[in-house]
Amino acid sequence: MLSSLRGAIYSKVGMIVTFGVLIVIALAFAAGDVTGLSSAGGILGHPLASVDGEKVAADDIRRRAQDELRAARQQQPDIDMAAFVQQGGVESLVTRALTGLALQTFGQEQGMRVSRALIGSELKAIPAFAGATGQFDQQAYLRLIAQRGMTDAQVQREIARETMAQFLLVPTVGATQVPQQLALQYASLLLEKRSGQATLIPLQAGGPAPSDADIQQWYKRNIARYTTPERRVIRYAIVGPQQVAAQSVPTDAEVAQAYAADKAKYAAKQVRDVTLVTVLDQKAAQALADKVKGGTAITTAARAAGLEARAVTGVERATLATQTAPAVADALFAAPQGNVVGPLRGAIGFVVARVDKVTQDPGKTLAQARGDIVAALTKQKTADAIGKARDAIEDALADNASINEVAKDQKLTVQATPAVVSSGADPDQPLMQPDAALAPVIAAGFAAEDGDTPTTVPLGQDGGFAVAALDRIVPATPIPLAQARAQVVGDLTADRARRAAEKAANAIVAKVNAGTPLAAAIAQVGVKAPPVETVSATRAQITANQGQVNPVLAMMFGMKQGTARAIQAPDGRGWLVLRVETVVPGDASKLPGVIQATRVDLGRAIGNEYAQQFANAVAAAQGAKRYPDAIAQLKKDLLGGDNGQ
Repeated sequence: MLSSLRGAIYSKVGMIVTFGVLIVIALAFAAGDVTGLSSAGGILGHPLASVDGEKVAADDIRRRAQDELRAARQQQPDIDMAAFVQQGGVESLVTRALTGLALQTFGQEQGMRVSRALIGSELKAIPAFAGATGQFDQQAYLRLIAQRGMTDAQVQREIARETMAQFLLVPTVGATQVPQQLALQYASLLLEKRSGQATLIPLQAGGPAPSDADIQQWYKRNIARYTTPERRVIRYAIVGPQQVAAQSVPTDAEVAQAYAADKAKYAAKQVRDVTLVTVLDQKAAQALADKVKGGTAITTAARAAGLEARAVTGVERATLATQTAPAVADALFAAPQGNVVGPLRGAIGFVVARVDKVTQDPGKTLAQARGDIVAALTKQKTADAIGKARDAIEDALADNASINEVAKDQKLTVQATPAVVSSGADPDQPLMQPDAALAPVIAAGFAAEDGDTPTTVPLGQDGGFAVAALDRIVPATPIPLAQARAQVVGDLTADRARRAAEKAANAIVAKVNAGTPLAAAIAQVGVKAPPVETVSATRAQITANQGQVNPVLAMMFGMKQGTARAIQAPDGRGWLVLRVETVVPGDASKLPGVIQATRVDLGRAIGNEYAQQFANAVAAAQGAKRYPDAIAQLKKDLLGGDNGQ
């Protein structure tokens, strides 16, 4: 709410006040993406910013920009570097790195230190570095960071910086207290009410058909719309239960050995169903036992005493001894069915119990237990075989083996995807859905560069994995105009209609702001529009739709009384012209419930606001510097280079 209110106050529709996460590294690791790491200290390239001698290097930000672009393509395959740069991505990355450096130097000046032991524990908790056993794997760690051109020292430095930032920011983020007077101001803003007039200027269709020259010009100017995104062909070989099935069948000797090793599990035994009540006081326990022995049901007697009976079914003597006490288990297994024992001292307090049922379990012969044993051994041997194969494959890859060599050695089948975009979709087969099971393979292929060593990626929940290798990159390719002509003509015609509506709307706004009534201005411009409607809303309604900002209401609350403005209709049907007629300020001073609700709402966001201001203050105090010329040059390089990389 705080961010949306600020956006409304300053009339910047769509403004989102976010806490710029200065702690990039651990979040990237937690997602299994090591590409988020960068050496903000910078050892290569020209510095973009600096703090106390530490530099943010252009090469580091370039790499981070490429990594974030790859990640963004998982959700939006057609996004390119130009869009990333134009949306402020480079500035955001520089800010994160610069503020992280400032926080680190500030913390060190205050005597704070991040121990190597803490760095090690954080490193070992990162899922991306886990091996086949699920534990931290030093070789997997070194191999993975080497693929990103990093060293162990750089990674540890980044984790130390991240941890220092957490030390400083977490207490601030946790602040939730909002002063009463501040909440009153915001609560009153929410109650502000405005009314005005609005009308829709529909898309202005018609006019001459686009000429060939118009079509060609539009096609060239908007070539990105008609360009198939970068595609990649990825080769892979799967290792799973099917591939190691022949190695996973247990022998008769292994089954017999497993049966003998777990003989007690399959031996004949007696099990019992019992109901127990634990009482802290011995006298109260004796009174409960007397009542139950007198004929009252144990559950009824326990409930009357304010206690709860606990039923245990099919329990063996040894198990019951661990749940209560050996003396309690011995007594219950010595008593016949239906008898009540106790009170006996248990692990906590005194136990009163009733033997509900006595059952003789005949156990299982080897033949009877064979099915369960075979299933368990097959599962274990499958996991062992997959783990052994993964170790052998990763050792081979570390020695620069190709995917073909690995597949031949392990008797695997190498397959290849069609030329797919980063979502896994094949533009040549638009009706075919991507195979969700291959998503990790696709992600690995799009994270790789030409010449990279193949890598292993986990698949599914059965311990299986795939060896993935980038085969080739198909650059982003424009669709020939002859093939895209129908779409080009449609887009050009729609754009002309939109621009005509915009021109008419702006002409109406100019007349209204000069004193002409809205209905008269529409008539003078000569466009067909629906009747003028009256609109009325409170500021609180701006985000009433599940927190989504209503752009029309946001614009209305950013205008001066008596003025008009135009905005493109959210549904794309034309342009809306809006004139504010009245403004009625809100007053929440006599509504304590609204003030309290506002304090609670603000409290959820105020911690991030405080943290952002604290981080900004630290950066200023530490003398953080930016070098605009270097940043501009990096942006130019990114736009001029291969945006697909």
